[in-house]
Amino acid sequence: MPLISINETEIYYEYFQENNPRGTIVFLNGVMASLGSWDDFTDHFRKMGYSILLHDFRGQLKSSKPDKEISFDDHVQDLSVLLKKLKIDKVILAGTSYGGEVALCFAIKYPAIISKIVIIDSVSELDSLIKTTISSWIDTAETGNGTIFYRCALPWLYSSSFINRNMEMLKEREKMMTAIPKDYFTGQIRLYQSFLTLDITSDLKKITCPSLVICGEDDILKPPSFSRIIAANINRSEFFTIPNCGHVAIFEKPEELKTLISGFLNKS
Repeated sequence: MPLISINETEIYYEYFQENNPRGTIVFLNGVMASLGSWDDFTDHFRKMGYSILLHDFRGQLKSSKPDKEISFDDHVQDLSVLLKKLKIDKVILAGTSYGGEVALCFAIKYPAIISKIVIIDSVSELDSLIKTTISSWIDTAETGNGTIFYRCALPWLYSSSFINRNMEMLKEREKMMTAIPKDYFTGQIRLYQSFLTLDITSDLKKITCPSLVICGEDDILKPPSFSRIIAANINRSEFFTIPNCGHVAIFEKPEELKTLISGFLNKS
């Protein structure tokens, strides 16, 4: 397994290096996910000639889950070390939800490394509803019961139309949660606690690269108003909403998302 040890934490990663690549895209996961959530995107953008780097954040499924405080700065430093190990000096960052927030934090700290950035269904600040929702996720994660945890999160993740069309598939995913390792919940709790500290809107002006900000039109967890805040505070930004789409656009509308990102990357 490809692992790198950083500050006594094992970070799992996968690197698909193309010959004479157009660039390297780093895909950054949503908080509940693992790097496999990007499989469809990895294939698409490799065919376009990009090298691809993926990893699970500390606290996520395939990386170590230390039962201690995790910060966004930890994620930024983990990625910085990983890029140096792989001798990658310029990247395109594409992150969804928590991964988008890590991408913003990285671009704020290391703007010279970033050629372009794609932010999907993310926020740069929190309101009371988001804080209350995530606090409830912490409570359900503390039960260690995968079914309860999944049912609590589900209505926030997908649009009602997607849920109605895909109930059987979602029930199968619920069954899979009964077999999830118990330390998964330890990691989730630490990641949610980290998310509750997020407040970076005033620093977004430090991001100088071309930026694409995307949000599902029906995202109730991190509504489009938060994506508009991000786009308004980054000078070279474009903003799009995807109709009939909830929070997890990479699952609900992958083709639309790939089209938007491909068009953005093809611009000079």
